[in-house]
Amino acid sequence: MSLPERVERMIAPSLAEMGYEVVRVLAYGSGRLTLQVMAERTDQRAMSLDDCTRISRTISALLDVEDPIAGSYVLEVSSPGLDRPLVRPKDFERFVGCEARLETKSPINGRRRFRGRLMGVTAERVRLALEDGEVELPLGGIETARLVSEGSVPGSDVHRGRT
Repeated sequence: MSLPERVERMIAPSLAEMGYEVVRVLAYGSGRLTLQVMAERTDQRAMSLDDCTRISRTISALLDVEDPIAGSYVLEVSSPGLDRPLVRPKDFERFVGCEARLETKSPINGRRRFRGRLMGVTAERVRLALEDGEVELPLGGIETARLVSEGSVPGSDVHRGRT
């Protein structure tokens, strides 16, 4: 199991008790490791600096006890933001109707990059409406996926663009 997977398993139950859900955990950097934890509120309200501070303190305490990282590291805690990554199948479902950019691990119909409106998701495929039609992408074949920060995000009080 990778370090991000171990850390997510370690912190997810505590964050859930606090009313947060882990969106993604990344570990990167040459030399000094940076551990990035992205979380959101389970009530889908916007994250505040106080939320990030509470999460950071909790994660730091858990990491101090479990000590899964050899050496020093930097802990970054953030909200998903306006161009939030789509990581889990439920992310694709939650943001149906929103515009997204997806990149696949290998070419599909001669291309790896797609931009369009999310139309739905099954256990194995994501439907995307492109300018020139629809495409279905294998969920397991998606390298990265992000919302495009235009308009508003359904199910949150975050609005993009003019208000």
